[in-house]
Amino acid sequence: MQAHIGEVAALASAICFTLNAIVFESAGKNVGSMAVNYLRLFIGFVFLSVFSFFARGIAFPIDATGHAYLWLFISGLLGLVLGDMFLFQAFVEIGSRIALLIMSAAPPITALLGFVLLEERIAPLGLLGIAVTMTGIFLVILSKNPEEKKVEFNRPIRGLVFASLGALGQALGLVFSKLGIGSYNALAATQIRLIAAFIGLSIIITVRKQWPEIGESFHHKRALGEITLGSFLGPFAGVALSLLAVQHTATGIVSSLSSISPVVIIPFSIMVFKEKVLPREVLGAVISIIGIVILFL
Repeated sequence: MQAHIGEVAALASAICFTLNAIVFESAGKNVGSMAVNYLRLFIGFVFLSVFSFFARGIAFPIDATGHAYLWLFISGLLGLVLGDMFLFQAFVEIGSRIALLIMSAAPPITALLGFVLLEERIAPLGLLGIAVTMTGIFLVILSKNPEEKKVEFNRPIRGLVFASLGALGQALGLVFSKLGIGSYNALAATQIRLIAAFIGLSIIITVRKQWPEIGESFHHKRALGEITLGSFLGPFAGVALSLLAVQHTATGIVSSLSSISPVVIIPFSIMVFKEKVLPREVLGAVISIIGIVILFL
């Protein structure tokens, strides 16, 4: 078990993010994606600070080097601001199940970025894995119009674009985390990323004059409860586990194992949101995961 701590942490992270997506989709439909994204950063930081105090004896990441702060700060802006801002809106637009499926494009993106920025090797099977992953995604989001006899997107383009941008942001965030974390504590590294995201989103909310929307969210008790639960699962447990995994194995392997969410979320979508999931959509999710596995063989 100790020898595979990175892989185990990545799988646990995937489960956390699956449940996180479900509760955030529900909350986002009530108070808006920006409010969910912003509040979960603050709540998640509180969870991390309390745990860090007992685990490390230091509540805040004051022992990080300037190098770690630089790269983790950039990672937070790219992954938790750019990536999650688009992803959370995709939850509202097309639902968490389809959004997470499109997010399975993140591992191929991560592998390519790891090759360029970190000099991590991509095996010859990598291109096949990327092709299989994208085939699984397209199998779900494309369908044939019997009247016009052409293939078209069966989900709103806006939501699909948001989810794709979310995948890009999270891939960039993971790679820059690898550059900054080194042997530094995963919990403290997550705190730095959350600080960066909190600052970045505060600027965006101010520019877009969305503070009234944030304030209005405090009147929705159920949504606040869901945000609190999601903040524990995502910014606290999920992110910390993913960074712990990155410390112990390659970014591509972490991204691969963390990408099982599109399959894990299917039964939850049926039970919680009463979605009608087509056999083709289940097959597409499975194919996308197979492609990711091939990518990192």
